[in-house]
Amino acid sequence: MLLRSFAALAFVALTTAQITYQNSSGTRLRVDNGTYGPDIEEVHYYYDQWPIGIAVASDGRIFTTYTRGTYRYTLGVVVNETAEEPFPSLALNLPVNELNTTWHGIAFGSDNANAFISVQALYITPPSNHTSRPETLWVLDTGRPTVHNAQGDPSMPYAQPGGPKLIAISLANNTIYETFTFPSTVHYPSSYLNDLRFDLRPHLSGTSGKGIAYLVDSSNEGRPGFIMLDLGTGESWRRLTQDISVLRGQQDVPSYQGRPFYFRQSGQPVNWQQEGLDGLQLTTDGERAFYSPLSTNVLYSIPTANLRERDTNPTAELDAHSNVSSHGQRGGNANGFEGDSNGLIYQLIPEQNAIYSFDSSKRGNGQTEGFVRDPRIIWPDGASIGSDGYIYMNINQLPYQPDWNFGVDTR
Repeated sequence: MLLRSFAALAFVALTTAQITYQNSSGTRLRVDNGTYGPDIEEVHYYYDQWPIGIAVASDGRIFTTYTRGTYRYTLGVVVNETAEEPFPSLALNLPVNELNTTWHGIAFGSDNANAFISVQALYITPPSNHTSRPETLWVLDTGRPTVHNAQGDPSMPYAQPGGPKLIAISLANNTIYETFTFPSTVHYPSSYLNDLRFDLRPHLSGTSGKGIAYLVDSSNEGRPGFIMLDLGTGESWRRLTQDISVLRGQQDVPSYQGRPFYFRQSGQPVNWQQEGLDGLQLTTDGERAFYSPLSTNVLYSIPTANLRERDTNPTAELDAHSNVSSHGQRGGNANGFEGDSNGLIYQLIPEQNAIYSFDSSKRGNGQTEGFVRDPRIIWPDGASIGSDGYIYMNINQLPYQPDWNFGVDTR
């Protein structure tokens, strides 16, 4: 399900909508009714494919992604309340039987750089006179589909160079105008491209002046970190690989809808969530990046200058590790992030059926605040603020999917 909430109401909502003890049952006890903050509206319903990423264009079009196993397409656009269609076309999606291959018995995703394999995340940048780019839908393809064996057990093949990529689509004519791939020394076979943000300002340190992409590598296999991409030269590099701030929380047991959650994948022993670095958002001036792993409760940030620093400086990696700041615990695991022009960092909190906010501006008090909570927000997995002032969020009930529950689908 796709929901939206009016982001412009943030400051009013935090002072007028905190009452959670309204009594409808006759009890004398305080009751949690599961809601606070701005009203949310149901916008769209997904039936055939379960969504992950979302981006809302200036003309109101809503784009969404679906990580692939057997889905026909991995990038879509909403066409009405209950349907989506492939975007820009079905032909750009690699056929399901070509998503992966094997070499000496080891599974790999496709190395096809000219077709969509499994798209995780989206982001839209406005037209840029400096870089001569139109309004652009940026598409982050992991190159790592989920495949199932004859017993139905899921697994994720390793990535090959060419498969993981960043694709630029002009929203003026709905065509691809640029594709970036990564060398194996930057995007490892076990890397997983999870999220993305951009700074298109000229004269950024460490860049060619044509803009930079900050990419999240959430690697379940244990080498998460940041990947930076110079949009002018196509060069890419890593920072903060395996820093404590990007690693998964050890043996973390979250609770969803009041029940402790363990990772129950068919063919594997009961385990914990393995995902590291996940949410990412830049401050309004682009000077800091806020982030956190999925399976920890701590919000971190780092000056973006440290992420842009190149290896020509032999202490670049040491400097980056030294300049990470912890903003403390926030009261729950967080998934994706979004941000607004007021400097609020919105954090999607699956454990609390909520979105929390952190004010990154000078007026901020250093504390995480509740923004909106509703029982319908069952695993918010992506968010995008539209030009209409609403924050749109995909709700995909991820903890109830079969790949996390011994093959049983209870969504």
